[in-house]
Amino acid sequence: MGKPQPTETDRYTSEIIANALVAAGDEMFGALRRSSMSPIIYEALDYSVGITDANGELISQGVGTTVFLGMIDSLVKDIIAKFGDGCIRPGDVFISNDTYAGGSTHLSDIAIVSPVFYEGILIAFTVNKAHWTDVGGMAPGSFTTNSTEIFQEGLQLPFVKIIAQGEKMDGIFDILQANIRFPEASLGDFWAGVAANRVGETRILSLVKKYGPEVVVAAMQALLEYGERMTRAELAKLPKGEFHAEDFIDDDGIGGDPIPVSVKLTITDDKFIADFSGAPPQVLAPINCARHGLVSAARIIFKAVTNPQIPANSGCFRPLEVICPERTIFTVERPGPCSTYWETMLYVKDLIWKAMAELVPDRLSAGHLLSVCANTMELKHPKTGARTLFVQPLVGGWGAANFRDGDRGQFCIADGETYNIPVEIQELKHGVHIRQYALHNEDGGEGEFRGGNGCYLDYEITGEEAYFTGSFIRKKFLPWPCAGGRQGSANYIHILRADGTEEKYGKVTRVRLQKGDVVRCVTATGAGWGDPGRRSAAMIKEDLRNGYITAAQADRFYRGAGSAGRYAG
Repeated sequence: MGKPQPTETDRYTSEIIANALVAAGDEMFGALRRSSMSPIIYEALDYSVGITDANGELISQGVGTTVFLGMIDSLVKDIIAKFGDGCIRPGDVFISNDTYAGGSTHLSDIAIVSPVFYEGILIAFTVNKAHWTDVGGMAPGSFTTNSTEIFQEGLQLPFVKIIAQGEKMDGIFDILQANIRFPEASLGDFWAGVAANRVGETRILSLVKKYGPEVVVAAMQALLEYGERMTRAELAKLPKGEFHAEDFIDDDGIGGDPIPVSVKLTITDDKFIADFSGAPPQVLAPINCARHGLVSAARIIFKAVTNPQIPANSGCFRPLEVICPERTIFTVERPGPCSTYWETMLYVKDLIWKAMAELVPDRLSAGHLLSVCANTMELKHPKTGARTLFVQPLVGGWGAANFRDGDRGQFCIADGETYNIPVEIQELKHGVHIRQYALHNEDGGEGEFRGGNGCYLDYEITGEEAYFTGSFIRKKFLPWPCAGGRQGSANYIHILRADGTEEKYGKVTRVRLQKGDVVRCVTATGAGWGDPGRRSAAMIKEDLRNGYITAAQADRFYRGAGSAGRYAG
């Protein structure tokens, strides 16, 4: 497997090629969205794409879920390590959802990797990683909050060739067909991923044909060096020293106690070290996260506090070091379950965020909803009788900054470019009735600057029965405030039965619902920044006018600035 050697090139040509590679990643992203068959991909955009060089170094990554920021390059490096020289050939396509290898998420996230060759020389890899609606396992949607081992969560695909030198490996397709509940949609998403990779391949080869492989490889090297140089310049501006943060994960989802987590940050002139050595051991519940997920989470906050504006590549992360022992909830090993891995992975981001928020208040806010608030529902369409399944993340509130209120109705930090699945799509495709999707004004997030409001989303069951699964962390341990602000509110699931009874959950798997039952998904309001007594009268009046707070809340939480009556009208 030959590789071209970089050659010197002028700065302007290098810049043109670098920007073309970044644009190719964006074009791949659009191609996958347009050709996918599943709303979780074409509406919610729960996927990411990227390009690496021949060694697996991330060159560009299109918009998409930030949760995959540390995984595009690790995917490719694992393929190179497994197959080595001579076994990666033109026309190959690899597939994997290996939780414990470069994938490091859960089995629903399928990676598709394609090598790019020019005249027999390996130039690059094109990659996409997308959430499939179902990959088998004990629960429809391959999403459960009570699994105790990976084998319950779905079909496992180690890195294998699904297309070898342009020829389909029919046996792999047969295995997928036999293990997936909705194979037509999922295999459609597979071919959409292949098409997206080919778009990237076409753009890379056009550059190679125009400038030559040596020049393109040199431009890739220059892009990595640029990412490192710009990041180190920002690292030099950060406060130096040792910083700490602690928190609790609500529980493991199957009746366990709260789980303490912490981080020690050490920032020097040339290193940003995130040490999770105190992490608790992995658990017999699906909140475990694998090592590459740990690294990806740390990368997100590291990027936020250094230079979030430049395109992400491996060079940006060379100053970052992440430490954690094996077999913890952040570094799970087989056969630990990982279906709701994001619930733990998000704490990696949040702990670093919490440790640094008041150190770099121009970059970071107070705590936000944190949870993806992922939920899935299986049901029969009341009109067609067709069996249907949907999965989606939900929006909530972000924390206030030291100069403005928090954002309202936004996805958590893991989701990046994720979008809502429109109400119309939900109702038409799945037959569930959305009674309301609105900002709420539950207590929480008060401050000189307020946390953004969380949301209510009500699903009403119109068929005879349905089954709901959801995982909402921060039901017990609320978004953390800064500088005297108040905590945010809770994420939770509120089931309103047709017979008048009610139930509340943080995590639940396949709870049975009947016609007329309502599932109210409640997402958190972000935390506040600063003493609520310092909030201006004009801002409180605007809050009341918009319905962000009630008159009673204005009187109760902002009494230091005056009573509610002062702001009415």
